[in-house]
Amino acid sequence: MTDLSRLAGVLLLSSFTAMVAGVAVAVPSGLTLNPSDLDATLRAVHDQTGPHLVSLGLDVLGWLALTAAGLALAGLPGGLLAAAGLAGLLHDAGNLAVTQLTDAPGAALPVLLTAKWAVNLAGLVWTAATAAAAALLPLPRWLRRAGGLAALSGLAAVALPWTSGLAGPSAALEQAGYALHLPVMVWYVLLGLRLVK
Repeated sequence: MTDLSRLAGVLLLSSFTAMVAGVAVAVPSGLTLNPSDLDATLRAVHDQTGPHLVSLGLDVLGWLALTAAGLALAGLPGGLLAAAGLAGLLHDAGNLAVTQLTDAPGAALPVLLTAKWAVNLAGLVWTAATAAAAALLPLPRWLRRAGGLAALSGLAAVALPWTSGLAGPSAALEQAGYALHLPVMVWYVLLGLRLVK
C-alpha cells in the first residue's frame, strides 16, 4: 500500500469514529432534528444548544475526514466518496443554521428540510461510492461481496424517505434509515483497516 492509501485508511477510520461520537451525543439528547415534529425539534435545539453544537462539530469532522479520504483515493470511488462528504457538510451547515432559527419556525422548516435532503443525497452518493469501490478497488472477494451487500442496504436507506409521501418520514422511519446505512459505514471501517496495513 502507498502512503496515500494508508492516509485514506486513517481518514476513513477517523470519519467513522467522529460520526459515531456525534450520534452518541445527539440521540440521547433528542437532537436528531426531525422536521415532522418541528416544535419539539426547535425546543430541543434551544434548550440544549451546547450538546447540539458538540454533536454537529463531531459530525463536521466526520464528513471532512470522509471528503479527505475520497481525495486520497484514486479514481471513481474516491471522487464519489469526496462528493458524499461535501453533501454531508452541506447537511451540517443547514443544521447549524437551525441553531439561530429556533424562534422562527417558518424560516427553520425549509432550512431543516434542505438539511435532511442533503444528508439523503450524501447517503445516495456514499452508496454509489461503496458500489464503485467494491467493484473497482483491488480487494479480496469477501470484501467485494460485503461491499455489494452494504451498497444494497445503503440504497434501501436512501429510498425510505421517498416512501413517506408529503408528510415526510417519521422519527422511527428516519432511525430505520440510519440503521440501514450502518453497513455502509462498517464496510468503510473494514476498508480503512485494510488500507492502513
